[in-house]
Amino acid sequence: MDSSLAVWLVVAMSIAAANLPFLTERVFGLVSLKARPAGDGSPRTKPLALRLLELIVLYFVVGFLARALESRIGGVFAQNWEFYAITGCLFLVLAFPGFVLRYLRKQRR
Repeated sequence: MDSSLAVWLVVAMSIAAANLPFLTERVFGLVSLKARPAGDGSPRTKPLALRLLELIVLYFVVGFLARALESRIGGVFAQNWEFYAITGCLFLVLAFPGFVLRYLRKQRR
């Protein structure tokens, strides 16, 4: 695989994974939450804490996939804490459009 293609693949995976917790009510896009105990049948909404936990897990999943792609291209570079701090902040910035759509956009009813 070409290194340029691998970089764009990691960027696309990061954008998709960063916005996934805010665009769907399913956990990791797969598991739906149980209905409310009131019995009205309306679906539950994910709390913000669960969305943030999901965001952290997806950060590490994308990081693992990026490291696997890097190892297929050539040698894997050792990273210090600065790398993880910067990529974590970048992942949060990439999640901002999903956060805006979920929490800041005015809902029509």
